[in-house]
Amino acid sequence: MKHVLIKNIIWTISLISCFSCKKFLDKNPGDVISSGNFWKNEDDARMGLTGVYSRLNSVSYYNYTKVFLEGYSDNAYTFLIQSFLDMTKGTVNATNVPGGFFSGPYSGIAACNYFMANIDKVEAAESLKNQFKGEVRFLRAMYYFDLVQAFGGVPLYKQEPATVEEAKIAASSSDEVLAFVHEDLDFAISNLPDTRYFGHAVRGAAQALKGKVLLFQKRWPEAATLLKQIIDGGVFDIAPSYSGLFLTATQQKNPEIMFATSYLAPNRTHSASGEGLETEVGWYGAVGVYQPMADEYECIDGKPITSSPLYNPAKPFENRDPRMDITLKLPDEDYVFSDGSVFEYPLQETPFMMQKYLDMTHFPFSRDISSVKTDVNIIHIRYADVLLMYAEAKNEASGPDASVYSAINKVRGRAEVALPPVDQVLYNSQAALREYIRHERRVEFCCEGLRYFDLKRWGIMDEMLKKVENPAPYTPLNLAFGEKNNVLPFPQSEIDKNPALQQNAGY
Repeated sequence: MKHVLIKNIIWTISLISCFSCKKFLDKNPGDVISSGNFWKNEDDARMGLTGVYSRLNSVSYYNYTKVFLEGYSDNAYTFLIQSFLDMTKGTVNATNVPGGFFSGPYSGIAACNYFMANIDKVEAAESLKNQFKGEVRFLRAMYYFDLVQAFGGVPLYKQEPATVEEAKIAASSSDEVLAFVHEDLDFAISNLPDTRYFGHAVRGAAQALKGKVLLFQKRWPEAATLLKQIIDGGVFDIAPSYSGLFLTATQQKNPEIMFATSYLAPNRTHSASGEGLETEVGWYGAVGVYQPMADEYECIDGKPITSSPLYNPAKPFENRDPRMDITLKLPDEDYVFSDGSVFEYPLQETPFMMQKYLDMTHFPFSRDISSVKTDVNIIHIRYADVLLMYAEAKNEASGPDASVYSAINKVRGRAEVALPPVDQVLYNSQAALREYIRHERRVEFCCEGLRYFDLKRWGIMDEMLKKVENPAPYTPLNLAFGEKNNVLPFPQSEIDKNPALQQNAGY
């Protein structure tokens, strides 16, 4: 797996290309920049750390493409992920599985391992180096956890392989990889600052990620205890504005955002991979939301559209959960420009388009949008996720109680949403509340790329996909993921590079 190995020269060149850092170039002249003349002081360490973070901007599903993961769920369809049709019909194989699921995290892991191999050469305070290590180990844990969610057991590189041959190893079991993930996160939790997020990983983010891993492992009591620590700590909070979470101007110092891929115009903006184009998140009508997803949004009385007296089929978008209009471009909405013209999506194959993350001041969108410098941060963890993960873990561990309802109500009650509290009479059992928590997660995180992993974690991917159909002009067959596909096949290209990597069972 040559792409897994980022040796000193290759990594350094990558770092330079990402940032065009004059200071770095001046400091290390010549044909080869070696670790011997770079890893000396705190400035070197900070620059190396910046390079590690830069991987988030460049690899699939950690940059603007994260929202395309909605296309692997019952929430949405996306024409930019061509393997969607095969994957969701259960015809997954080693040649059509998205390579970015595998190569993206390993690119990040390679950068993390290179940093860890060199940071102790730096002359700096031990506490500062441990903080930097904590940030890198948090990132490495995130990458490995995503690999496990996709593939189960994967090759585990705890340190940088010395040679290409040493990189050719078999997959470790998912339990072994997750044990390493916990080691990294425990170190991060012990060494990261207990502050809000300002562009670098903090303790709360590491705790939240560990809580998510525990949830994945169905270790409900442990997950609930850890997530409650974040809630009781009071460092993070629900932001009053739901829409503001997804706009550059209101993301900074936002009390809800716990970790994100950061951008900053004009040098670090979203661009369409391989095309050199600046792009909006969800650009070109790429994410089309299904009708059943839209139907999940309640009316403002907190009741579903099937039972609320406020729902009017003739005016279906009135009196609805405000998150609906923030997340979706509704069929009766037009984006009208100052000259009176209306923007039309080039491709629209479902009734609703994604609106979350779109900055309306950047219209019109087209394939020629080089003047647009979109630098909205892509959120990976936010406090609403902590609250709903806690509600899920606590409910699974011991059933409904006041703390579970309180966590859900905190999410529903933000100022811009202001929905009524959960009906505790209707949702008074573990089973009923379980379904309501899943409903609330679906609505809260629609178009953020979380649904795919939620469905797999709950074991209901096949059940939910069968309720939706491929949009025209494709054959309108009901989708069927197939529960065996909860563990994906390794891309054939990776097996070709690493003969020790044996294909997952069933493929």
